[in-house]
Amino acid sequence: MSRRIEIVEVGPRDGLQNEKALLDVSQKLEFIHRLEEAGAQRIETVSFVNPKRVPQMAGAEEISAALSPYAGRSRIGLVLNERGWDRCVQAGCDEANVVVCATDGFGIRNQGASVEEQLAALRAIAAKRELNGGPPISVTISVAFGCPFDGEVSDEQVLRIVRVADELQLPEVVIADTIGVADPWLVRRRIEQARMAAPNARLRMHFHDTRNTGLANAFASVEAGVDILDASCGGLGGCPFAPNATGNIGTEDLVYMLERAGFTTGYDLDKLIAAGRWVSGLLGKAPVAALDRAGPFPARA
Repeated sequence: MSRRIEIVEVGPRDGLQNEKALLDVSQKLEFIHRLEEAGAQRIETVSFVNPKRVPQMAGAEEISAALSPYAGRSRIGLVLNERGWDRCVQAGCDEANVVVCATDGFGIRNQGASVEEQLAALRAIAAKRELNGGPPISVTISVAFGCPFDGEVSDEQVLRIVRVADELQLPEVVIADTIGVADPWLVRRRIEQARMAAPNARLRMHFHDTRNTGLANAFASVEAGVDILDASCGGLGGCPFAPNATGNIGTEDLVYMLERAGFTTGYDLDKLIAAGRWVSGLLGKAPVAALDRAGPFPARA
């Protein structure tokens, strides 16, 4: 099997944003460099949020300035609003990932804005880019499978945002299980519906393993034809505004599963495991990703 699955590494952003330990800029840069040495080509490196609200994400401009341009690699900045977009452009990020929540309950707590207000911001950002230039935009639909405050999320709540992405001709739509409540069958349905609503956009999936379904949902996505998945080295992650939210699927675990089956990812599994163990030690916690604990198979000599 020669099919390639692209894994977007979100450890430096989603992986760190809910940790109690605060890494400094030099430590975050070392993490990013280790990930790139392990094969990561697209990395969410920073988040342009208010560091008073999310202190783990402080230093976005310093990190971006320290990352030299590198052919074949893309550094992604997370954006919640127009101010975040302006910072992302000024920082010289290669891509901007704009978040729109599927529910008002989560949007107001996470971003201080309703779904309608977030869609208005997305349209304004797209208009700014068309007028003044800037990096390519992807949109992440957060809590697309369930909300910790509003409960179940309907097909229509997700499709409403997908249709706006299609209207704006955004090249990539990310469907995110922010709190880890999805199941493989719902994942397949969301993918099929999103593909019909935005036929020209690439689909990318983002899973948390809160309820131990993350890899099963990744498998369902690949079976449904999705070629781009998010993952976090070390299995780190979580949202500071979502109660009991835990980590993303571990990049090591995802790479192991895919390459064991014959897919290609471009990652060096040994270097990923080393990076996961290193950052876990830095955070003062035991590794979360299974491969960081068990190691690869067959065992290395």
